[in-house]
Amino acid sequence: MQLILASASPRRLELLRLVGFAPVVQSLDLPEVRAPGETPRNYCLRVATAKARAVYDQLGGANGERSEAIAVLGADTEVVLDDTVFGKPIDAEDAAAMLARLSGRTHEVITTLALIVGGECREAVQTSAVKFKTLSAHEVRGYVASGECFGKAGAYAIQGLGGTFIEFLQGSYTGVMGLPTFEATALLNASGVYAQWQGLPEQWARP
Repeated sequence: MQLILASASPRRLELLRLVGFAPVVQSLDLPEVRAPGETPRNYCLRVATAKARAVYDQLGGANGERSEAIAVLGADTEVVLDDTVFGKPIDAEDAAAMLARLSGRTHEVITTLALIVGGECREAVQTSAVKFKTLSAHEVRGYVASGECFGKAGAYAIQGLGGTFIEFLQGSYTGVMGLPTFEATALLNASGVYAQWQGLPEQWARP
């Protein structure tokens, strides 16, 4: 079965490869707008499902042409503070404003997964608590100038310079990166999609 990653995120692709999967990337640009009254969790899950469903349908899964040959994984990550969802910054000013609000406070990072196999969708949600140290104006300006903040929810990357801002993390490091490997592997395995190392000869698995 071919695993399709419905995301253009290089971090998600890298994480899947690190745990033994070999996905093909196929993503579509979809509008991501939170509905009035929609919780951050439900919004994040809806977006991940929409990404997976759109690619699945595009590849012919909807009419059964390839439904047994493909598994499509969608994902979405959002940074949440005081019920406000921080998406990707639109410019330097927006990034600086996000970082200033996150400074010295604990926020949530919600990453949702939606896997479609045979037309059926399975979901997983991982939520982490992340505390930022108090950032100086100089640190904010320097980080924005580095360019790392762009294309990242909440305007930071835990795996880069942004990791130096994190005083405390409770949850999943890879989840904050964009794809929680524990939940992703469990979801894929339950649907019959296995990592390469799980197909090794039995004697290789012996201690």
